[in-house]
Amino acid sequence: MRHFISVKQLTEQEILSVLEIAEEYRENKFHIKQELFVANLFYEPSTRTKMSFIVAQRKLGMEVLDFHTETSSVQKGESLYDTAKTFEAIGTNMLVVRHPDDTWFEELHQNAAVPIINAGAGKEEHPTQCMLDLLTIYQEFGTFKNLKVAIVGDIKHSRVAHSNAIALDRLGANVYLSSAPGFEDEDFDFPYVTIDDAVETCDVVMLLRIQHERHQQDSNSAKEDYLEHYGLTKEREKVMKDHAIILHPAPVNRGIEIDTDLVECSRSRIFKQMNNGVYVRMAIIAKLLLEWGIIDENVIEECQEAGFTKRINSM
Repeated sequence: MRHFISVKQLTEQEILSVLEIAEEYRENKFHIKQELFVANLFYEPSTRTKMSFIVAQRKLGMEVLDFHTETSSVQKGESLYDTAKTFEAIGTNMLVVRHPDDTWFEELHQNAAVPIINAGAGKEEHPTQCMLDLLTIYQEFGTFKNLKVAIVGDIKHSRVAHSNAIALDRLGANVYLSSAPGFEDEDFDFPYVTIDDAVETCDVVMLLRIQHERHQQDSNSAKEDYLEHYGLTKEREKVMKDHAIILHPAPVNRGIEIDTDLVECSRSRIFKQMNNGVYVRMAIIAKLLLEWGIIDENVIEECQEAGFTKRINSM
């Protein structure tokens, strides 16, 4: 794996290996003893994804290059491709890219001289968010086989939904979708259920943010009764299975897709997901740097468990 662009490129074993390495990072401190530069090219607003990438990179000892579209040559008409090639030319060792275009990576990754991580592509994929969601589920259940997972909300516009459904299906979970009318993705081949069926039967209820910025006109997201008809209310939470958990990629529209009192309830793993994002992204970064030969296992200090670098190299 030369770049981390899509969950479609990953085998079941590769996914599980990333999760295992992320757990290693959680339990032990690892630091790369080599000067490395990384650029986070975010063309969309972001709090959790961008900040967790920065924390992950700094935990690894990388130098994070400053980039803001509003003060860059993007304002002069420079393309993503030329911006990326500029960072390559000045010595960047890795690029992390988030862009509103669905297929921004097609030209870029074919011509890239450094590894690229997809931090969000339009409404198509968000593979690192997917990996942290998978880690959160795996920590809870220890398996994906035969788990029932409901992805609930704005399916049509959600890159999180697309990445998670594909990966969970590959790992043996049973994936169900639930949405308000108009939020379905008719090209997405997974069964739809009502929100009431989802909360009663599923082990994981993964809620999605209503993507206001991607809607071309007024939609169900603007209705005051959205929560009552399509969201997770306190009444629906009460009928969930005893062991069932709530996920949400955030930011959360409190009182719309989920009752505000449920965001931090005992079932919620929303803030745990955010914490997991740091370690998952550390694992992906280290794996790509090793794959490219930019670093080797000898520059990773404090490897307290002998098998760690071997597992990375075997991915």
